[in-house]
Amino acid sequence: MDAKKRRGKESRRTRSRIEDSDAMIAPVLGREPMEGLWPRAAGTADGDGTRQPQTSRELKFRRLAGELRRGIIDGTWPAGSKLPTEQSLATETGLSINTVRRAYQELATSGLVVRRQGAGTFVTTQVASVPAGQRVVGVLIPDMTLYWPRALHGIETALSAARARMVLVCSNYDARAEDAAIKELLGAGVDGLLLVPSLHEVADPPARVAQLRALPVPVVLVERRLLGVGPADAMEHVCTDHGGGAYDAVRHLHAFGHRRIGLVLRADGPNMAPIRSGFEQARASLGLPRIPVQQDRMAAWDAERADLALTGLRADDVTAALCFGDREACLLLGAARRAGVRVPHDLAIIAYDNEFADAAEVPLTAVSPPKFRLGQLAAQVLLQRMEYGEAFPVHQLRLRPRLVVRASCGGRGGSSPAARGTAPAPRAG
Repeated sequence: MDAKKRRGKESRRTRSRIEDSDAMIAPVLGREPMEGLWPRAAGTADGDGTRQPQTSRELKFRRLAGELRRGIIDGTWPAGSKLPTEQSLATETGLSINTVRRAYQELATSGLVVRRQGAGTFVTTQVASVPAGQRVVGVLIPDMTLYWPRALHGIETALSAARARMVLVCSNYDARAEDAAIKELLGAGVDGLLLVPSLHEVADPPARVAQLRALPVPVVLVERRLLGVGPADAMEHVCTDHGGGAYDAVRHLHAFGHRRIGLVLRADGPNMAPIRSGFEQARASLGLPRIPVQQDRMAAWDAERADLALTGLRADDVTAALCFGDREACLLLGAARRAGVRVPHDLAIIAYDNEFADAAEVPLTAVSPPKFRLGQLAAQVLLQRMEYGEAFPVHQLRLRPRLVVRASCGGRGGSSPAARGTAPAPRAG
C-alpha cells in the first residue's frame, strides 16, 4: 500500500476512533471531571473556581489530537511528511474546521508538527518513530527508587516479550501530580495504562477509581485496589496480598512460641491498612492478646521515635514484633542495641518489604512482596485487555508474599527465648 492510501486509511480509522471515544466518554460528562486531566478552556469555571464538565467539542478536538499523535508515533505520518489539510481532514472525520485547527495547534505546541504559512502542517524530524502496529503502554508509578524498580523490570519483561513499548512517568507520591501525569501519557498516544494511584490519600477512593475506569484506554491498577467494598470493586488490578503477608508473619512467630507479638507501623503507607488487618486476623485466630500498636507517620520515624516504640513494646512484655517497613525495622533494631535488648534472644523482629532487610546489622527476616511477578502479571493482564477488549474477563489478582527467614526471628543464625522455652531477659532500666 502506498503512503497516500495508507494515510487515507488512517484518516478513516481516526474518524472511527473519535466516534468510539465519544461514546465512551459521554457518561463522564454528567459529573465532575478528573482534576487536571483535561485542561480547562476559557469560560469553563464558575466564579468560585469550581470546574464544570467539558463540552463535547472540547473532548473531540483532544481526541483528534490524540489520534493524530498516535499516527505520528507509529509512523503512519513519518518525520517530514505533510499532514492532511484542515479542510480535507474535517471532511474525512465529519468534524468542524475549528476542531481540526485546534487539534493541529495542540500538536504544534507539543513540538510534534510545524505549521508553515501557505504550505501546510508537517511532522517534525525529531519524532522517534515506533514500528507500525506496536502497542504503547503508559506506566505511572509513585517512586523510582525503593520497591518499584523490580516491579518495573517485570513490566518491561512482559512488554518486551509482546514487542510493546513503555512510556514511564513518576508522581513522586504527589496525588495532585497524578492527573497531570495521566494527561501526559494520554497525550503521548498510549494504548493502555498501568497506574499506581494514591487511593489512600483521597477523600473518596471509589469515586477516584470510577474516574480512572472512565479513561478512554484500558486501565489496570498495580498494587492498589479498593478496600472494604467487596464485590462492588469492579476495577481490574494486580496486587500483593499484604494482609496475607502479615498473617503469615504472625503465625511464623507464634510457631516459635511467641504469644505477645507487637506491631510497629508506618501509619501513612498505602499498604498499612491490609497489613494491620492481616495482623489482627492472625492474632485473633491464634487467641493472642491484643497489644497496643506502635505507629507513626513515616516522617516521624527516627532514632528517638524508635526508642519510644521499643520502650512501649517492652512495657507490654512483647517478645516479637512485625515492623512495616524495612526502615522502621532497622530503626527498632538500633533502638534494641542501644537499650541492651538482644535480637532475636530478647526480641524477635520481622520486617515488611524486604528491600534492604538483609543488610541490617542483624539480618532481618522479612515479608517479601513478589515485585517482579507483580509487574509482569499486571502488564500481561493489560496486554490481554487491549487485545480482546470486553471479551476478556476482568482480572483481580492478589499475590501472596513469601517470608524470607534470616537471623532476626531466631529461625536462622540465632534463637529466640520462646523457641528455647526460656524467659526473656529483664528489661533494661
